[in-house]
Amino acid sequence: MVRAIVSGPAGRMGGRIIHMMEGVEGITLAAAFEQPDHPGVGKDVGEVAGLPAKGIKVSGSLAEVLPQGDVVIEFTHPEPSLAHLKMVADAGKAMVLGTTGFSPAQLAEIRALGARTRLVFAPNMSVGVNLMFRVVADIAKVLSQGYDVEIVEAHHRLKKDAPSGTALKLAQVIASALDRDLEKVGVYARHGIIGERTPAEIGIQTVRAGDIVGEHTVLFGGMGERLEIIHRAHSRDNFARGAVRAAQWIVGQAPGLYDMQDVLGLK
Repeated sequence: MVRAIVSGPAGRMGGRIIHMMEGVEGITLAAAFEQPDHPGVGKDVGEVAGLPAKGIKVSGSLAEVLPQGDVVIEFTHPEPSLAHLKMVADAGKAMVLGTTGFSPAQLAEIRALGARTRLVFAPNMSVGVNLMFRVVADIAKVLSQGYDVEIVEAHHRLKKDAPSGTALKLAQVIASALDRDLEKVGVYARHGIIGERTPAEIGIQTVRAGDIVGEHTVLFGGMGERLEIIHRAHSRDNFARGAVRAAQWIVGQAPGLYDMQDVLGLK
């Protein structure tokens, strides 16, 4: 039985992860934690996650509960996520990390820590989105000449990072398939007299509005036709299910840095 520790059970993702863990064979909720000053600390995790009482109190730190679990699942913010990953690596545990918005320096540190622990790190843990990563790479190779590539992502008004981690991953996958350097060809905003679009550009555009859970469109535009690949998330449950699946998988793996393509057997 995999013993999971959930970070942020009172949050949008943490709560759904706990819900999705209910009734799944082979994994159980061992503990949950929030920041020390969070009002949910000391309450039953069922109460803060919208479930019946589970007899597990929300802790005020990962350090208090880390010995109780095999894997930590985290979708929060970059700074605490990185600090928690260091603790997990030092303790020889496993982690599923879905936080986005990391800086290049933080990403480098994650890669280094991932080499000495068991880590699934992915910007999106939806099965559909990870299949999308695979599909757009294949399409890009076929439409490498004469087709412009644009990515449009939309999320709720409270999302703090832009573009989304999923949109950036899509851009990276496509750039790699086309043998382009995203640092040189990525275009993140257009305004005013910008001149003609260059053939190598990969546009990544952002929408923030209301309560949109997450939408990603990859557009391949040619002369006389266009092909669009669209993923729309109707709820956070598909991300949460993927995170639970990743937590079950990563505990049995050798130390290393993995993503959802590994979890789903798409590599």
